[in-house]
Amino acid sequence: MKCILLCAGYATRLFPLTENFPKALLKVGGRALLDYILDEVNSLDEVDEIFLVTNAKYTPHFEDWAKEKQNAKPITVINDGTYTNDDRLGAIGDINYTIEKCGINDDVLIIAGDNLFTFKLRDFVDFYKTKNAPSVCVREESDINLLKRVGVAVLDENNKITNFEEKPAEPKSKYAVYAEYIYPKAVLPVFKEYLAEGHSNDAPGNFVAYLYEKMPTYAYAFTGECYDVGTHDALAQVNEIYNNKNK
Repeated sequence: MKCILLCAGYATRLFPLTENFPKALLKVGGRALLDYILDEVNSLDEVDEIFLVTNAKYTPHFEDWAKEKQNAKPITVINDGTYTNDDRLGAIGDINYTIEKCGINDDVLIIAGDNLFTFKLRDFVDFYKTKNAPSVCVREESDINLLKRVGVAVLDENNKITNFEEKPAEPKSKYAVYAEYIYPKAVLPVFKEYLAEGHSNDAPGNFVAYLYEKMPTYAYAFTGECYDVGTHDALAQVNEIYNNKNK
């Protein structure tokens, strides 16, 4: 299994902090956001290689980070060639770019590099193994306003997705989809097909909405936290939580 870390976004809502520095390397509780994710990925024996896709502007920062880590699982930093938010490839575009550029032909674990979560990836991978099919992470949410800002999945009794909508005006369930996905290698060519058909290249949930109608796709319902650090206020709040944890 390979892991793709999505780190090519420009995080404009966090300017000036992220104007010349990547969001995924901002400190939370004294550590880079990405360090917490790497801890979880490193706990998985199944993953033997990590690909971090970013933009031309942030590539040197991630190369320095990867060099400093000297991680047991090799980390390859991929430059998608973009320089601004206006010419970005988008998350789905970056996934396809990485698959093609690196010749990936294996199951892939895909994680947003700015996603701070407390559940165990081990449990997600074990769930995937029971289904041997595309799998996403969901959490039951009670905040209707949050559900309107994310992808929302409807599940059957076997956790199979029966409906999916990105940022619905009227959510059909309480299951919010978060940016952790596992796709079997047979699914990888579908990314190229999806983009060739002219669908949105951004928001990975759009690909899930496309995929579940083509093949069985499942959702792992996790417990624990998944923090959004997309604004200055949110970053400050999460820092407070983690600083208290680390005392």
